[in-house]
Amino acid sequence: MSALTVDGLSKSFGDETAVSDVSLTLEGGEFFSLIGPSGCGKTTTLRMLGGLSSPDSGTVRLDGRDVTALPARQRATNMVFQDLVLFPHMTVAENIGYGLARSGVTGPERAQQVTEVLSLVGLKGFESRDPNSLSGGQQQRVALARALVNDPAVLLLDEPLASLDRALREEMQSEFRRIQRNSGTTFLYVTHDQESAMSMSDRIGVMRDGEVVDRGAPRRLYNQPRTRFVAEFLGDATVLTGTVRERGAGTVVVETGAGDVTAEQLDRDPTVGEQATVAVRPETVRLDGGSITGEVIDTAYKGFYAEATVACGGAELVVRRERQATLPDGGEPGTGPLFSVGETVTLSVERAVVVANGDG
Repeated sequence: MSALTVDGLSKSFGDETAVSDVSLTLEGGEFFSLIGPSGCGKTTTLRMLGGLSSPDSGTVRLDGRDVTALPARQRATNMVFQDLVLFPHMTVAENIGYGLARSGVTGPERAQQVTEVLSLVGLKGFESRDPNSLSGGQQQRVALARALVNDPAVLLLDEPLASLDRALREEMQSEFRRIQRNSGTTFLYVTHDQESAMSMSDRIGVMRDGEVVDRGAPRRLYNQPRTRFVAEFLGDATVLTGTVRERGAGTVVVETGAGDVTAEQLDRDPTVGEQATVAVRPETVRLDGGSITGEVIDTAYKGFYAEATVACGGAELVVRRERQATLPDGGEPGTGPLFSVGETVTLSVERAVVVANGDG
């Protein structure tokens, strides 16, 4: 049985539609992320799943039980917010055990459950600590432990890492994934941070304008995006439009302003002479003396790699070159430019996919 089933969920505020006909199914023990730009409806969806807001239409089922009309306190869910709201006058153990105490769990049993969940989140021995004495990452783990100790069917997480710096956020991504796997709890994680979602999730749902426009494993969404929006939102992509010149087995050759690009058809099947839109990832553009010639018009140094924008006829391509451990002249890495503005380069596109060009 699925841990969470959402069918046709919709919500409007006045004349504005916030969520439109959202349907999702999460399996038990799955880490599912819902991502999209600000204002796309992901937090409103999460609040309806947690019973903090009522839908205009649609149903929410937890472990097969219809909970659409139930308030948050009667649902087998818990939520972790960006604002952790730890009680400053309580110890770590008291913070975590607060919900258990309200549910009538006795002192010895409550203490045992708190100890177990602290061990799960890597904070064993922190029971008597003051929350204000903890680091940001430790406070995040206390908030997570407080939500997990009640054994929810689904744990709802609303941008819990957004306020952390990059290094701590990356550390907590690994921690969240480890804790989720070890607990076996179903996680529904809402974020606009594509990198976090890609690194942690079993599956991702991409939202736009209140609708889930695509869903699937991170690798599939990144390598085989079905729409222009998904291609550009999940990572970097150059989008080219042109005319289909020939067709092959599962591929088409599209004549673009940058030159001929061979692209996988996926679930789109354009015919010869038809317009087609293709998405190209920067890491699939090769500096190998291919048939596409262009001029470097902009560069950016990003540490482990350099990036260049190359004007190729009537279009532009973005290409990345990784920083080498040693340079041919024996100099130190990073001491010289990997690209130069005005430089002429020859390129080839190793891989591209045909995508829908609409709003979906």
